[in-house]
Amino acid sequence: MANVEPDDLDLILLCTSTPEDIFGDAPKVLILLDAYLNSNLFMLWQSSKVQRELGCTKSQLAHDITAACSGFVLGLFSASCYIKGGGFRNVLVIGADVMSRFVDWTNRGTCILFGDAAGAVACDAEEDGLLSFDLHSDGEGARHLGAPINDNENGSVLEFPPNRSSYACVQMNGKEVFRFAVRCVPQSIESALEKAGLTASNIDWLLLHQANQRIIDAVATRLEFPPEKVISNLANYGNTSAASIPLALDEAVRSGKVKPGHTIAAAGFGAGLTWGSAVIRWG
Repeated sequence: MANVEPDDLDLILLCTSTPEDIFGDAPKVLILLDAYLNSNLFMLWQSSKVQRELGCTKSQLAHDITAACSGFVLGLFSASCYIKGGGFRNVLVIGADVMSRFVDWTNRGTCILFGDAAGAVACDAEEDGLLSFDLHSDGEGARHLGAPINDNENGSVLEFPPNRSSYACVQMNGKEVFRFAVRCVPQSIESALEKAGLTASNIDWLLLHQANQRIIDAVATRLEFPPEKVISNLANYGNTSAASIPLALDEAVRSGKVKPGHTIAAAGFGAGLTWGSAVIRWG
């Protein structure tokens, strides 16, 4: 949609907390992208084995960003920094999570809430629409939302060889996460708007991480955004973590809601606890 070829990219940022490789999946993305664009299904399957033979002319920087539901906003911020301070011109920011791997399918309190998805945006230096950001974290809140390592499987650190590590399913205190989101997210959006020299009345669309409709409604009410200016597709896909913002944005663009020149206030929030906002001018 952005008319950007894989070799035009200077950087790939993959925002995910569910990688297939704990050392990072981003370096593989360009190889997969090239294979997909050339409709080479065998290459897609074999991509990690034939990287040297693919003939990519550039060795673009690519790395992962792990921040769960805040990941995509942090990816946009990183892209902005690379463009404005690092001389990068074309940056691909991807949000992708496979939450079905990390939910307890016997716990209806969490398993029905999440979905799997991926979305991406291409950021470029010539049309830099990343106007401002506001980012925060609070490690004290980590106990309310996370997927920690299973300590009881690791044994003593003095034992050798150590047991193979694994991670617990998603654990969430829904009431505390709700309180955190409706308190911190409006403040963050207001701060980002102030940095951009804008007010809520200048914003065409409010685009929040699609975690919970009650959170979306409460944040919109506190910021006095009318419902018709709030983008939501939560009912169709559930909480898709780092993918939720680009997924909802893509649908809003394709449907004609979001048009070139529109200004969007976006916010991600979740595990960490982390939260952040971005003011974006689309197109």
